[in-house]
Amino acid sequence: MSDSPYTPRFAADLLRKALEVSPVVVVMGARQTGKSTLVQSEPSLAKHAYLTLDDPDVREQARLAPDDLVRSSPRLTLDEVQREPEVLLAVKRAVDTEAPRRNGRFVLTGSANLLLMQRVSESLAGRATYVNLWPFTRRERLGRGTPGIWSDLLSKPAADWPSVLEAQDEAAADWRTAVCESGYPVPALELADPDARALWYDGYVRTYLERDLQMLSAVGDLVDFRRLMRAAGHRLGGLVNQTEIARDTGIPRATVQRYLNLLETSFQSIRLPAYSVNRTKRLIKGPKLYWSDPALAIWLSGTTDLTGAHLENLVFADLLAWRDGQVPSPELLYWRTTTEREVDFVIESGERLLAIEVKTTAARYADTTGLRLFREEYADRFVGGLLLHGGDDTHQMSDGILAVPWWRVL
Repeated sequence: MSDSPYTPRFAADLLRKALEVSPVVVVMGARQTGKSTLVQSEPSLAKHAYLTLDDPDVREQARLAPDDLVRSSPRLTLDEVQREPEVLLAVKRAVDTEAPRRNGRFVLTGSANLLLMQRVSESLAGRATYVNLWPFTRRERLGRGTPGIWSDLLSKPAADWPSVLEAQDEAAADWRTAVCESGYPVPALELADPDARALWYDGYVRTYLERDLQMLSAVGDLVDFRRLMRAAGHRLGGLVNQTEIARDTGIPRATVQRYLNLLETSFQSIRLPAYSVNRTKRLIKGPKLYWSDPALAIWLSGTTDLTGAHLENLVFADLLAWRDGQVPSPELLYWRTTTEREVDFVIESGERLLAIEVKTTAARYADTTGLRLFREEYADRFVGGLLLHGGDDTHQMSDGILAVPWWRVL
């Protein structure tokens, strides 16, 4: 059990449910999101022995005698399994030879998306349930253990949203401050000084490049990869254009594609797909690019000019944490026409669509153009539209479209 204070995580609820239905539970997320703290602090794992492959002795045993390692305890948590993927074959053998299977027998953590690593996903197929741990949401940082109130809004008709929002006891907040507050536990909770956070980010990126990245794939030129990270940090909310990134960075296009895939596999960046059901309008179908932690993207880009894309990224990061705690998981998408009418985010849950537009300024009627077009296009599935803005007032903008200060939802 870790001696450090434990800040409740929204993913813990899904972890507890997964322990009841699957012999192997895999907790995945970027390095330093709190996976080790979660698996050592969660009461439902109190009877699990804990071993980490960051320990050289444990890693050596995982390489030389993996079957002995995985059978060393009736219930076992193995931390950072991507460091020795062969141990997963021993987990597979242990699960397959045990009758009846014991749910919650193994808990594994990894700083990579193991579902995107072919030999890993194949060894765990049909045996594992996956839990994603994203950087802190704003409400997790405040100690509430939740993301924003997306479930409450999605479950109610838009006419009831004002009463749902009135029930929230939230203090006004500045979006510029919020986007610079890291979602990683150490800088978020322990480092109030901006210079100290900058030093932490520098160490984080160095460790990511020199250790974690090399475990996923051989990267010959770390300078190029860091240049790609910087370019991605400048393109928050923009369409992924690999040719343009290649031109601006001087990195071959094929290498740009591979590097972007590695960023996504390691939970650093995320490509948001388009909602592409084509009814009467021609739609843009390429993905948009965001980071799992907007504060890290800001540091990587070196920018001091905060824009609406940074607030969009904050909203998206909160939506990610919420989405991955739902069963079944809803879809997160965006919508844009070839005439550049756009909705920043679309939640698709079953037959229901909730549309979200994000603006840093106080709400204006003109800001709802994309929401109103989306409502007209998908009227039979549209449950409501949110204009999250940087002002202080909540008010109806149009039928089924509500303007809400961003901090009332996040």
